[in-house]
Amino acid sequence: MRPPEVAVAVAAAAVLAIAAALSERAEAAPSPPALRLERALPPKGMPVEHLKERDRARHGRRGLLGGSPAVAGVVDFPVEGSANPFMVGLYFTRVKLGNPPKEYFVQIDTGSDILWVACSPCAGCPASSGLNIQLEFFNPDTSSTSSRIPCSDDRCTAALQTGEALCQTSDSPSSPCGYTFMYGDGSGTSGYYVSDTMYFDTVMGNEQTTNSSASIVFGCSNSQSGDLTKTDRAIDGIFGFGQHQLSVVSQLNSLGVSPKVFSHCLKGSDNGGGILVLGEIVEPGLVYTPLVPSQPHYNLNMEGIAVNGQKLPIDSSLFTTSKTQGTIVDSGTTLAYLADGAYDPFVNAIIAAVSPSVRTLVSKGNQCFATSSSVDSSFPTVTLYFMGGVAMTVKPENYLLQQASIDNNVLWCIGWQKNQGQEITILGDLVLKDKIFVYDLANMRMGWTDYDCSTSVNVTASSGKNQYVNAGQFDVNASPRQGAPSYGGLVPTAVAVAVAVALIFGAFSRR
Repeated sequence: MRPPEVAVAVAAAAVLAIAAALSERAEAAPSPPALRLERALPPKGMPVEHLKERDRARHGRRGLLGGSPAVAGVVDFPVEGSANPFMVGLYFTRVKLGNPPKEYFVQIDTGSDILWVACSPCAGCPASSGLNIQLEFFNPDTSSTSSRIPCSDDRCTAALQTGEALCQTSDSPSSPCGYTFMYGDGSGTSGYYVSDTMYFDTVMGNEQTTNSSASIVFGCSNSQSGDLTKTDRAIDGIFGFGQHQLSVVSQLNSLGVSPKVFSHCLKGSDNGGGILVLGEIVEPGLVYTPLVPSQPHYNLNMEGIAVNGQKLPIDSSLFTTSKTQGTIVDSGTTLAYLADGAYDPFVNAIIAAVSPSVRTLVSKGNQCFATSSSVDSSFPTVTLYFMGGVAMTVKPENYLLQQASIDNNVLWCIGWQKNQGQEITILGDLVLKDKIFVYDLANMRMGWTDYDCSTSVNVTASSGKNQYVNAGQFDVNASPRQGAPSYGGLVPTAVAVAVAVALIFGAFSRR
């Protein structure tokens, strides 16, 4: 990591270089304006009773239409954070665990399976967060309903088969069931499994929202490394939404609490937020493609890419799923990563298709553009094609990142990165934002459609039945929880500049 003063100096040099490149079109190049951060949540200190009253009012706005009562209900989680790396660069939710219950902020990660939170004591776990949230440490010794999972437990045995648990051959049957996870950015966490109570809101078929709970297994991390030790984007843990037996989705479904499907709609605006439900969003326009079976991640069969309707000359076999290639949908990745062999044809097609008024420039190998026109009128639409003849429309805001403004020009850079030396494509939050995504595990398919994620959606708890909930949204002027982040003033100037430099120079890491 560069010292802050060096990062600022490099950033200043980068901005000056860009200004020089645009000098023929600008008489002056003033300093880039400060990012305008809109407050999404109120200041800390709101009384708990006010928050509870707000939740009750929000639940009362929901309506249930038609059908017979479902066996399982729709489980509703709040969504905070945003895809904008200048602000947060991740989406997270809150889970309530233990007795007495405490709330924990956890990243929404469809690229992993396990829910884990930092525990006390913990080596390398940050005690504060630049996201302006209060971090908590779970302590199984102070929860009356907590118990450690031993290596002899059947759930540990199952996790051993999928590589999600560790038990040494020398361990006694009563030894704790442990784990170690490593993530794509080199960070890692280790700890042991516990069983305790999880609390959540469930909307049932009788038009009632109930405060529900269930005993689940989750990770208690007592060690963290790499980027997980940093405070700038520190959270309490990671909420894995994968398919394996120990994922919360699988556990709640096996208990009959929720259906074997979940959905999200992540807002792309700077103040972020969105929708996250264990249930199936049912909205017009949804298209579905099969999930590739027997994969550790949510793999899709991508068949091609088009720019402005022109299919790129990329061999479709490049996207075939194997151990070394394929297309993965991962909400735990901030940007998007294109297979090595597909990246250059993609970038070249974008360059060829931009409006003639757009000026192109390259900074350290990263393709950038300067334009005074709107992004939609200046840049082409990209289309991803998947098995079953379905397509995903990718608007310019889903493959570009706004870097700076100089005079009347806005600098945009391609936010999709080359997965150097690998033929794996990862669709992260940059692509997923402003779309509904449905992970239908019961039918092994995934669906999506463009959507305004600030509006409500219809959700069913049982696939194929006319039974749905109109899930409401948090008002952007009110907080669902004391201590939730206020995005105004979230990122210190030096940090924001450092992130800008990292993105321009292709050094932004991913989790």
